[in-house]
Amino acid sequence: MTALGFLYPGHSAEDDYPRIEQLLGSDIRVDLVHTDIGEDAHRVDALREMGSSERLAAGLRDLRLSGAEAVVWACTSGGFVHGWEGAHEQVRSLALAAGMPASSTSFAFVHALREIEARRVAVGATYPDDVAALFADFLRAGGVEVTRVRGSGAVTAAEVGTWGEAELFALARGADTPDAQALLLPDTALHTVAHIPALEKELGKPVLTANQVTVWEALRLADRRVNAPELGALFTREPIVQV
Repeated sequence: MTALGFLYPGHSAEDDYPRIEQLLGSDIRVDLVHTDIGEDAHRVDALREMGSSERLAAGLRDLRLSGAEAVVWACTSGGFVHGWEGAHEQVRSLALAAGMPASSTSFAFVHALREIEARRVAVGATYPDDVAALFADFLRAGGVEVTRVRGSGAVTAAEVGTWGEAELFALARGADTPDAQALLLPDTALHTVAHIPALEKELGKPVLTANQVTVWEALRLADRRVNAPELGALFTREPIVQV
């Protein structure tokens, strides 16, 4: 049994995680702890506070009891708003406090892009334009070329959590560009896991979504590789464990 730990801010699309666990197979457990979101706002100051070391440490107290082998801060914007170096420091502090390998969704996107060998991406963000631009800057710092960033102006995670299939596909179609090798949907508050294969079929390219790459990153930290095609192209490369 491989136990994976996640710190998830508030309550929006956390039901993506049991769905992922089911698709991964019986020997992988997904343990999710909700952290205090503070002010629910897609605003830089609020996002920085949401990912503060104090809030993450409070979540770790519960997660330690789960026996997790790795932990991921399951919040994209709560990582990249600190910048490339600041997000590294956030993860280092998390690993030290947790006593286990740690990462964040922001870095999960960069590592997942390396896994699928995609260097040019389009971004469909739920965030306001200024926050979406910070994610693009983060990707560029990781060596990624961004062909388009489409912000949606959603001001809270709670709002994004109510989006359904129609809003998701509209976001993806509006953000994609012909020269992008992959499409990124960076908000962990957005329900995406049930729709990844359909999105990839429609766009004709890999689609990386926040909750998907977050779990993939935890598996990477735990040195596990799982073949689960229903989770998209990211989960179909050189499997070690077959579902």
